[in-house]
Amino acid sequence: MTVRVACAQFSPQKAQVEANLDRIVSITEDATAEGVDLLVFPETATSGYFLEGGVLECSRTADELLARFQPVRLSRPMDVVLGFYERADEDLYNSCAYLSFDGQTWRMVHVYRKFFLPTYGVFDEARFVSRGTELGVCETRFGRIGLMICEDVWHSIIPTLSAASGATLLIAPAASPARGFRGELPGNLERWERLLQMISEEHSLHCLASMLCGFEGGKGFAGGSLIVDPMGQTIGRGPLHEEFLLVADLDLDLTSIARARSPLLGDLRASWADIVRIASEIESG
Repeated sequence: MTVRVACAQFSPQKAQVEANLDRIVSITEDATAEGVDLLVFPETATSGYFLEGGVLECSRTADELLARFQPVRLSRPMDVVLGFYERADEDLYNSCAYLSFDGQTWRMVHVYRKFFLPTYGVFDEARFVSRGTELGVCETRFGRIGLMICEDVWHSIIPTLSAASGATLLIAPAASPARGFRGELPGNLERWERLLQMISEEHSLHCLASMLCGFEGGKGFAGGSLIVDPMGQTIGRGPLHEEFLLVADLDLDLTSIARARSPLLGDLRASWADIVRIASEIESG
């Protein structure tokens, strides 16, 4: 199966949720002309990332987000992954929604809540949102997809668990401020590419990272979205410092080919009972 995917590098207006949603819908409509099947927006695309005490005001429920998309009629089916601050169960989360348009109506396939909340350096997430506690693997018309958000990628356990749960494609909306200016790319983007290449190669799956761009309070988001194939090869890279629609065609059958050549995921599953035992022993001290 071939799927046309796109990472929509996006620079939201800080705290202007309705205006940002208008632009997100417009980009979604424009993507139909590119034949896009699966469109991925960055982390917190609806509001901007560094909101601190403004998270509550800019948060939306999953139902409110779905209602905003319901009047939108596209010329073809499309799935959309969108990062937003979520209000649910009297808590706030850094979440991403997986929405699907079947040609008639929109439905909410899944909402994933960020598992690892960075609270170091310029980051202070744990002060303003609650941590998610579930894995983000969901059934879609393209097969099982694993959702992660930014910092989740930097902890190898989340991609590993997602792959073990049957994901053949990993999607990571991200808001990663540029830092480490020593080469052609900011150091954090160089590491992003290394991480995605290692994840893809180890677990034989496609990885997509859709990056925020623009400036918030003197902090710059550089863009540089990435698409990596199951052999660990980068097949798409977004430009720096500008909005951009990064489009690529993914051959999902490559996953089976890559896993036949390098059966590391099979080895992981074969050892699963012992891994669970060791984890239990670590927890019990």
